[in-house]
Amino acid sequence: MKPSITRVLAGTALVVSGVLGGLVLSSQFEGTGSIRSNDAVAQIKDQPESFTQSPFVAVAERVVPGVVAISTRTDGSDRGRSRTFHPWGDMFDDLFPNDPRQQERAPQRRSQGSGSGFFMHPEDYMEGSGYVLTNNHVVNNATQVTVMLADGRELDAEIVGQDPDTDVAVLKVDPADFDGDVPFLDFGDSDEIRVGDWAVAVGNPFGQLAGSLTVGVISAKGRDDLNIMGGTPNYQDFIQTDASINFGNSGGPLVDIQGRVIGMNTAINAAGQGIGFAIPINMASRVAEELITRGRVVRGYLGIRPQALTPEIAESFDLPSTKGILIGDVVADTPAARGGLETGDVIVELNGESVGDVNAFRLKVADLPVGEEIRIELIRDGKRRTVQVALEERPDTVVASAPSGGGSVDWAGIAVVDLNSREAQRMLDVPEDEGVLVVSVEPDSPAADAGIRPGDVIKEVGNVTIADRADYRAAVEKYEGKKAVAILVKRGDQTLYVGLKP
Repeated sequence: MKPSITRVLAGTALVVSGVLGGLVLSSQFEGTGSIRSNDAVAQIKDQPESFTQSPFVAVAERVVPGVVAISTRTDGSDRGRSRTFHPWGDMFDDLFPNDPRQQERAPQRRSQGSGSGFFMHPEDYMEGSGYVLTNNHVVNNATQVTVMLADGRELDAEIVGQDPDTDVAVLKVDPADFDGDVPFLDFGDSDEIRVGDWAVAVGNPFGQLAGSLTVGVISAKGRDDLNIMGGTPNYQDFIQTDASINFGNSGGPLVDIQGRVIGMNTAINAAGQGIGFAIPINMASRVAEELITRGRVVRGYLGIRPQALTPEIAESFDLPSTKGILIGDVVADTPAARGGLETGDVIVELNGESVGDVNAFRLKVADLPVGEEIRIELIRDGKRRTVQVALEERPDTVVASAPSGGGSVDWAGIAVVDLNSREAQRMLDVPEDEGVLVVSVEPDSPAADAGIRPGDVIKEVGNVTIADRADYRAAVEKYEGKKAVAILVKRGDQTLYVGLKP
């Protein structure tokens, strides 16, 4: 199970730690042929500059001029904003006066924000240069955006486009405001980075320390299912790094040892040190191109709820492995429904390529052109089939939340009632014709471990369709004592399979 990770994007408490110690140079190097430290220093001074200069000096010289500090103004009310106590009191206020926790003001005012960004290399689809890539949350709802260049000049910027689904935004400044060429940054290939590669973060931490550079490594790739305060992106494929990232670094570049951008710094885990996240530049640049050329991002849409194929569900379906994507729900009047996909199908290939990771599958479908006919290989009732589906543009969707309730425990920690009961009518916003309503789940029970929740409507248990409690009792008798059983539940306006070991 992936941990829930909270990220600092706006107004979250930060702790500034001071290091009171330092590196201690021994009086001599131990071992055979040891020499005194002052002799070692003399030898280093005699070396050419390339020997003594840090390789990150060249990175800084290349990257820092192309990074901007972004400040925003938003018309609105701060009514109800509370001040967060900090143990260092006024010292912290004086050092970081623009930190959002210190912004207790009159109820009506223009709020301010800060972040980072960087100049994009002019491509064929751009009309000139002057484009700045940043995070959507940095400029969201802003009525005025200003960028400060590395030389201290401030320029007005316009918002070209925003994509909350990936937390990417594009700004533009007038290239005529530059004395020479726009200091754009070159992009690397984020698909080619490896865990352990150098990673250098540049940005504007705390809105006060523009041009700051920190060094670390790539800690992990492909992080998803992260909960971001201030707006969680629907499409996630984050790079994790231990290069220090703080409030205000959002939107700044994460670069490799050659100064090529490999990611855009987005969030940190406030509960730990050395845990930061960046959007891969391959994803960010694809989104930026759409925002510049269309003003919005067009994504492919299939119309299913994909689920990971757990060992319990695979066992209940008599599948040899967990390789594949389980369809937990097929939305009516969508490409999937028109193409003949069904709830319970297991997708094993998309356009001839094997699939198994839900997040990678969603990203792949979203990146496919709208109107393109895709080929899906699937397993249904133990038999392999091929279907062709023409993708459409992804619409905006709303996921309903499930209510909660009480009841007595019936089986595997689940308590259910008929849908025509008074309790079901009270709990359900939208009436259901068939199934049984889960009114409570016993803690630490098999049902709780499987993720079944109060408010779920059970539609199927194994291969038994559930219309009422009588069907449910029959299914319980049939599957009691089995190693695993797949349960189809409706949650809000979606359905999904849950693997239960009773």
